[in-house]
Amino acid sequence: MRLYLWLAALLILTPSPRAEEPPTHALSLLGKPKYPPRFAQFDYANKDAPRGGTLRLAALGGFDNLNPFTIKGRHAASLGLALESLMTGSLDEPASEYGLIAESVEVAADRKSVLFTLREEARFHNGAPITAQDVLWSFQTLREQNPFYRAYYADVVAAEAETPRRVRFAFADGRNKELPLILGQFPILSKKDWADRDVSKTSLTIFLGSGAYKIGRLEAGRFIDYVRVKDYWGRDLPVNRGRNHFDRIRISYFGDDTVALEAFKGKTVDFRLESSSKNWATAYDALARKNAALVLEEIPDHRPAGMQAFIFNLRRHLFQDARTRQAFNLAMDFHWMNKNLFYGQYERTESFFDRSELAAKNLPLRREMKLLSPFRDRLPKALFERPYRNPTGADMRKRLREAKRLLAQAGWHVKEGVLTDRNGREMRPEFLLVQPSFERVVLPFMASLRKLGVHAAIRVVDSAQYRNRIQNYDFDVIVGSFPQSLSPGNEQRDFWGSAAADRPGGRNLAGIKDPIIDALIETVIAAPTRADLIAATRALDRVLLWNHYVLPQWHSRAARVAYWRPLRRPDPSPRYGLGFPDFWWHDAPRPLR
Repeated sequence: MRLYLWLAALLILTPSPRAEEPPTHALSLLGKPKYPPRFAQFDYANKDAPRGGTLRLAALGGFDNLNPFTIKGRHAASLGLALESLMTGSLDEPASEYGLIAESVEVAADRKSVLFTLREEARFHNGAPITAQDVLWSFQTLREQNPFYRAYYADVVAAEAETPRRVRFAFADGRNKELPLILGQFPILSKKDWADRDVSKTSLTIFLGSGAYKIGRLEAGRFIDYVRVKDYWGRDLPVNRGRNHFDRIRISYFGDDTVALEAFKGKTVDFRLESSSKNWATAYDALARKNAALVLEEIPDHRPAGMQAFIFNLRRHLFQDARTRQAFNLAMDFHWMNKNLFYGQYERTESFFDRSELAAKNLPLRREMKLLSPFRDRLPKALFERPYRNPTGADMRKRLREAKRLLAQAGWHVKEGVLTDRNGREMRPEFLLVQPSFERVVLPFMASLRKLGVHAAIRVVDSAQYRNRIQNYDFDVIVGSFPQSLSPGNEQRDFWGSAAADRPGGRNLAGIKDPIIDALIETVIAAPTRADLIAATRALDRVLLWNHYVLPQWHSRAARVAYWRPLRRPDPSPRYGLGFPDFWWHDAPRPLR
């Protein structure tokens, strides 16, 4: 049996004449890459920006791990600064990758394999060349140790180093169009550097990287420094021109966001991406009037909004009925929250792919209907009759009456003031939070739920305990998010797939196990054209929404950023991100101390 498998893999990996498309510098899922071969730099990069100085950033909680492979422990922030991948994306295209460690990439004509040729000059920080064996070891280790990568690259059936600089990956079939691109995204580490270490365990030993920065000084849980590599091998590559300007990036850790905000206001932190509408409305104006060096900007964000939500744990008996979950949505008064808590800064999220053409905003059309019709008798009837919309209207009494009716249908009735099911189990869900600031959002929601007999509680825990509980799915309700791109694919398995539901450390936080969703995910991944991808994604979106697996929250159309001059940013910003910190710089760099 083993000999048969070896021969099969050999046949898959043996190149045949004209097996590959011509070598290329880039790949795109949406037609032709924007930048041609031998392009000079990304349009938003400033190659003339001064280099030097220290960028000071904040992180919350702490860290006890520098091993990027294991899901155990708390990883230090921004380890990716010291790491590199075969390819890297641009921020003014939705789905393109350009060669970084890889000099070129060749996709088989039948799309059943991809061949990467590594740059001869690619080096680790100790000067050792990056080889195909390093790539293979990194890939195999990631799949063994990290459940996300195991699902993400599930369709890769074999890998082989053809030469010291050429590595090929073979696929189960040619339907998964994004596999060649996402294979360019995993981090590459030195096989030799890790030879005597257990990659399954946490470690504070500094690993050997190859990126523009390397890990410098650190104190576990307090701070970590990344120092720019003076002789960085890839400095003059087109993808790196106008990039990596700071001599040092220091990330300091704070116990909670309130303390981190005060550190920013005290000028010991240079940059802050503000996530709190209250802070944005009230915390900065007085400071800005006193100090012209403070910059407050709302930078348009053209990426899909994704889904931030209250996530119900379907593993718990409380939320196994969709009508119960729908009743919770009816009880949340977003209109009141936006006016009284959020200063009118948010829009309600109506789709897992909001602000994109992938969102199911209207009734399903022909392509979608073809995908959904085989499951019609197992899907909510309303899915075919009207687009999904969150509850609206100021008449909360009417909405609560409807919520009470749905709860009764699901078997919940008020007994001695507490909602109770037919087995005598009471509805006492716990909202698990890691940020105390979110209590002000949950408390009015809890007051509304109490009118239905739902006696909810809040539990705020530290970041280490929160991470442990999330990884083991030990919660009733949490606040979570599912970021999305304009080209969804393999990551959807980890978000919603049945195989990920019981896997510790996965991202199927709700615990969804639905064969219809599994089938739609595979349709998304295998979509042969853009039109097919849009239809499949809308179908998936529609089924997720109408099953009420999460309670959608809200989003902003702009990134709210505060920073101190002389920090500067690309202007205009790239369309699909801030480019921070890679493409930002100091106008008058402070010396490295």
